[in-house]
Amino acid sequence: MNKFKIFSLALAASATVAKAQDINQAKKAIDAEQFEKAKTLLKSIIKAKPSDGEANFVLGTVYLNQSVADSAKIYFDNGLQASDKKNLSYIGLGQLDLDAKNTAAAQANFTLATKDMKRKDVNEFIYIGRAYMNSENPDYKNAIAVLQRALAIEPQNAQALLAIGDAYFGANNQNDAYKAYRDAFTADNTLLRAKMQSGVLLKNAKSYDEAIKSFNEVIALDANYGPVYRELAETYYKWARNKPSTSKVNLQNAITNYEKYLSLTDYSLDSKMRHADFLVLVKDYKNLEVVANKMIAQDKVNPRIFRYLGYAAYENGNVDVAIKSIEDYIKAPGNKVIGRDYLYLGLSKIKKGTAADGAVEQAAFDAGVADIKKGVEMDPVIAEELADFGKALFGKKQYAQAAAIFEIGASNKESKNYLDDSVYYGISIYYGNAGKTAETRDKVALEAADATFDKILVASPTYDEAYLYKGRINSLLDKDDLIIKNYEEYITKTTAKGAEELAKPATVKKIVESYNSIAAAYANTDKAKAIEYFNKTLVLDPANTYAAQSLKSLK
Repeated sequence: MNKFKIFSLALAASATVAKAQDINQAKKAIDAEQFEKAKTLLKSIIKAKPSDGEANFVLGTVYLNQSVADSAKIYFDNGLQASDKKNLSYIGLGQLDLDAKNTAAAQANFTLATKDMKRKDVNEFIYIGRAYMNSENPDYKNAIAVLQRALAIEPQNAQALLAIGDAYFGANNQNDAYKAYRDAFTADNTLLRAKMQSGVLLKNAKSYDEAIKSFNEVIALDANYGPVYRELAETYYKWARNKPSTSKVNLQNAITNYEKYLSLTDYSLDSKMRHADFLVLVKDYKNLEVVANKMIAQDKVNPRIFRYLGYAAYENGNVDVAIKSIEDYIKAPGNKVIGRDYLYLGLSKIKKGTAADGAVEQAAFDAGVADIKKGVEMDPVIAEELADFGKALFGKKQYAQAAAIFEIGASNKESKNYLDDSVYYGISIYYGNAGKTAETRDKVALEAADATFDKILVASPTYDEAYLYKGRINSLLDKDDLIIKNYEEYITKTTAKGAEELAKPATVKKIVESYNSIAAAYANTDKAKAIEYFNKTLVLDPANTYAAQSLKSLK
C-alpha cells in the first residue's frame, strides 16, 4: 500500500474574529481528512473576503494534496493578490516548483514567503517543511532543516514537532520520529494525529498487535477521529498479507475499519476512489463493482472510474468489459497509469484468448504478456503476484506459456519469488523442449534456461538440482562436455551428503540418470569412460536396460 500523504496544517494562534474560527475549523476538517467539508468552509471564507491570503493558500494546498494542481495554482495566484498573509501562497507555488523538479525556483519562492516574517513567527517554516515532504519529489533533509528553525524559535510548538516527526519518519529515522511524536502529543494532548503516528511507526515495524493497541488508545480519546480507522484498516491488511493464517479475519477487520473511516470523513467521489483503491488491495471485487457503479451514477465523466470497473470485471469473469474499461482508462488524457492497470489488462487479454478446454491462443497470450511486462516495469512488486498463474499453466503442461510468465519474475532479483520463479522458468523451458526433435527445439530458450540455472547457483549455491537440470538442458543442446561436467557436479554434491541421501530411491534414480547421461556423452570419444559409467549404473540398477544394451553396443 502506498504511504498515505501526511497532510496537516498548523493551526494559527487563536483569534476571536469569526474568520479565524472558520479557518481553524477548516484546518481541523483537513486533519480529520474531511476534505470536502474543508473546501466548503474555505470557499465560503474566500467568497466573503476574496483577498484572504491564508484561506486561498489553505484551499490551494487541499487541491494540491488531491493532485489537482491546476486548481491549486489558481488559489495560490489569488492568494498573492491578498492584503493579508499573501506570503503563504509563495509556499504553495514553491511546492509546485518542487513537483516540477525546479528546486531553484522553489527556494526562491520560499525566500519570498519568509522575507518579512516577524522574529517569533514559525508557521511559514512549518508550511515549508510540509511542502518539502508532500512534494511528488520529497526532500526530507531540507524539511528537517527548516523545521528545526521553527523549533529553535518555539521548542514546544506541537505542530512543528508533529511535522518534524513526519520528516524523520519519511527519512526512515524511526527513533527521532517517535520522540518528536511523543513530544508533540505532550505539548498538545488534543493533537490526536501525533499519537496516531506513534502507532504508524509500530505498524511499519510489523508490530501489528502493538500498533492496534496504540490506535485503540486514540479511539478511546475520540471515537470519531476518522484517520485512525484508516490506519487500523491498513494495519489489519498488512497483518493479513504478512501472516496468511490470519488472512480471513484480518481482511474482514480491514474492510470494516475502512468503512468506518469513510463514514467519518466524507462520501465524496474522491473518498469513494480511495475506498476503491483499498478494495483492490483486500481483493473484495464484488464490493468493488458495487462501488464503481455507484461512482458512475455520481460522476459519469471521471475516467478514473474505468480502472475500478476494469479490475472488478476481470475478477468477476467479464473480460470484455475489463479490457474496454482499462483501455479507456489508459487512453484518457491526464490519467496517472500505474503498473496494476497493465497487469489487469494483460491478464484480461490472456483470459479472453483462453478456450474452455484451457487451450491458449498464442497471439492473445503474447499481447497479454507484453502488457504485464509494462506493468512490472512500472511496479516491480507486481511480478510477485504471477507465480500461481504460472504454476497453473505449468500444471496443464503449457510449458512455453508458463516459461513466459516465470521469466518476468526471474528477471527481477529483488522479487521475493526470484529463486522459485527462476527454477520454474528453467524447468518450463526444459520440459517444453524435451519431447521435441533436435531440429524443432528452441535452442535460444534452452541457452537462456542454462544461464538462468547459473544465476540460481549464485543466489543459492546449495541448490544441487540446478546441476541436474543443466545436464538435462545440455543433453538437448548436444553439448557433451557440459553434459559430463554438470552431471558429475551433481553426483559430487549429492555424494557429499552421505549414505542416507544416497539410499533414497529418488536420489538413486537421479544418480542413475547422471551415470547414463555421462556414459552416452563419452560414447563417441572415450569408450572406456562410457563403459565405466554404464557399469556404475548397473551396480545401482542391475535391470537397467539402457545401460545393458549400450554396453553390448560398445563392446
